[in-house]
Parts: sequence; structure tokens; C-alpha cells
Amino acid sequence: MTAARRTALITAGVIFVVDQIIKWLVDGPLALKQVGDTLVILPIFELKRVHNYGVSLGMMQADTDLARWLLVALTAAIAAGVAWWMLRERNRQDLLALSLVLGGALGNIVDRVRLGYVLDYANLHFGDWSPFLVFNVADAGITIGVLILLLRALLVREKPKTHVPVENRSDA
Repeated sequence: MTAARRTALITAGVIFVVDQIIKWLVDGPLALKQVGDTLVILPIFELKRVHNYGVSLGMMQADTDLARWLLVALTAAIAAGVAWWMLRERNRQDLLALSLVLGGALGNIVDRVRLGYVLDYANLHFGDWSPFLVFNVADAGITIGVLILLLRALLVREKPKTHVPVENRSDA
């Protein structure tokens, strides 16, 4: 296993662990037990308990047991695809992006299995205006990883490897 791939797997693990620790803090020692319970950290940032039964932007709400487990299966399949991609990827930047996605996906999958929903808590706001929905470390990892992959795909062009025929090489 290459050093870049090992680093990517460690990064995925760190995202997963940090996400789960903060969720434990929100639910345990910080005692934000009810949806809407809030702890102000800064004038523009607070911890606010939210239960997310769907995926991004409230799409695909899993409001039945069947829908919940189908969503778990779908996200687990996506996470498995990301892990497979990581094992074959050679580009360090893409490996980093994939590690953020994988760590975040695993964090949210554990929530869905254990709780039936994803526990969100991070609320960045400026007065009454919030530029984001309430999110968690896993969501941030997924979002940043996907953005890196998209920006690299759209803006970074790898130079094609030129093939020099054997008869034209000077060392032939």
C-alpha cells in the first residue's frame, strides 16, 4: 500500500472518529437531548440538535423502517464504491477528496443504523440568516470532498502521456 493511500485511509478514519465524538458530546455531556436544543458557542455559531431523516436538503426522507434501511443500503453501496475507487486511485488530491467523502459517509451510515436518523448540530448563522442547513463533521467532509473532485474534474487537466514509438526513440 502506498503512503498516499495509507494517509487517505487514515484521513477517512479521522473524519469518522471526530464526527462520532462530537455527536456523542452533543447527545451526552452537552445534553442537547431534544430537537432544537441549542448551545451558543460564538455569536455566529451554535450547536443545535437536528434529526435528519433524509439526505441533503431534505430529499429522500426515510420516514418508515423500510425507507430507512433502503437509504442505509444505498449510502453503504456508495461508500463501498468510494472505497473501491480509493484503492485504485493514484492521484493524491483525488485520494484526499475520496477520503473525506468516505469518512463522512461512514459517520452518517452509523447514525442511520444506530439512531434511525443523522444527528446534525453545527449551525453557522449571521443574525437570522444561515448560509447552510444545520450540518455535522461528516456532512462537511462529504461536501468538501465532492467539491474537490468536481473542481479537479472541471478545472485541472492532466497532461496526456505521449507515446513515443520504439523506432523513433534515440535510445532504441
